[in-house]
Amino acid sequence: MNDEQLQTLVESISTEYFQKPFTHRAYFNSRLRTTGGRYLLQTHNIEINPKYYEVYGLEEIEGIIKHELCHYHLHLEGKGYKHRDQDFKDLLLKVGAPRFCTPLPRKTTRANRKVYEYRCKDCSQSFIRYKKMDTTRYVCGKCKGKIFLLKMLD
Repeated sequence: MNDEQLQTLVESISTEYFQKPFTHRAYFNSRLRTTGGRYLLQTHNIEINPKYYEVYGLEEIEGIIKHELCHYHLHLEGKGYKHRDQDFKDLLLKVGAPRFCTPLPRKTTRANRKVYEYRCKDCSQSFIRYKKMDTTRYVCGKCKGKIFLLKMLD
């Protein structure tokens, strides 16, 4: 799906569920990370995260579009368009839009994450870290001794 197809989809959902036209732009924004979509207050445009279409398909995108159109139409009408407003909650129920989108699967999990084990040369205190650290800058918190990398676990 490209931006033109998304624009026509948003316009058709707006007329079908809200009985109002969508007169602004809708487009994909691949920089979105933690959200499925975003309604921009200044320009009244709607941005959609393309990863949701790739992972979950058209049904999830339609739910995200309905959600963002709730923000859009309520904001233009001067009603409560924020998540906490009752007008917004009522309109979500009316059109069958989700309050939150399904989370994307995480890339890294603890199962496939690198683990570093450090040890103090003086007192043998062990340190487990998930990020590599510069052993020349840090000392043992217990005895102030030098730290060295014991092993890296995968």
